[in-house]
Amino acid sequence: MPPKVPSRTPSPFRILSEAPAERPRLPEWFRVRHQLGSDYEQVRKLVSDRNLNTVCQEANCPNIRECWQHRTATFMILGDICTRACTFCDVIKGRPQGVDRTEPARVADAAAELGLRYVVVTSVDRDDLEDGGAEIFAATIRALRAQIPHVEVEVLIPDFQGKQGALETVLAAAPDVLNHNLETVPRLYPTVRRGAKYGQSLELLRRVRALKPDMTTKSGLMVGLGERVSELAGTMKEIRAAGCDLLTIGQYLAPSAHHHPVIQFYHPRTFERLARYGKALGFRNVFSGPLVRSSYHAFEQHA
Repeated sequence: MPPKVPSRTPSPFRILSEAPAERPRLPEWFRVRHQLGSDYEQVRKLVSDRNLNTVCQEANCPNIRECWQHRTATFMILGDICTRACTFCDVIKGRPQGVDRTEPARVADAAAELGLRYVVVTSVDRDDLEDGGAEIFAATIRALRAQIPHVEVEVLIPDFQGKQGALETVLAAAPDVLNHNLETVPRLYPTVRRGAKYGQSLELLRRVRALKPDMTTKSGLMVGLGERVSELAGTMKEIRAAGCDLLTIGQYLAPSAHHHPVIQFYHPRTFERLARYGKALGFRNVFSGPLVRSSYHAFEQHA
């Protein structure tokens, strides 16, 4: 059964009363500088030499320098071309090529060479495939387990368009964490998350809980897209009611002038209030901050 959201949770209007007042100009707290060393270069070379994709590069993640310098990366499987055109995302949109069956083994080899014990795997949307790419997710999980003893695997999966059996295929490979991001509030789906349906994404989380009650589930939200406080609070409640254990909340940053604009920047104090509100709802852990992304410090959140 899905968990009950506590009936007496603090008012979101009180917790989030300090609505972001910044104009859409990059605030000082985003100007993070990291020196690049040998570990960053090794990860960059390894990814290039093995012809692998990472969401760090393809999504233009602001944390790439920090993560690669700490020898962590989020592998992106099923190519680098997405079949959808979400207006927040910097991944290339178009018609993908065929499926590379050697990719799972190459991901496992790279993770082993990096000495990873916690691996995050995500993908582009592959609506052109009968199973949405679910079997390649499962094969990657199996390859990682075969290559690295005691590895923990988190998969950040698409909605597979609700295709029959796709979620079950991934769950059968027994990932340690099943992550599916809702990204934003329902009202903004038609403009921000084109090709996706809010109800379908929420239902995916419910199905994970029904099929694998002990599976750790996770989701993520972006803020600053134009959502209202009441909408954000309501979405957090619905994610928790669907049985989700972990939640990430981060500031949306527009990759270019052609993407969905940043409507507002949230202050770090507001992110702290969001984390407290999420904990009050019953989430086991909430990572909330300007630079938080769904796979940022993923091992710490799962621990």
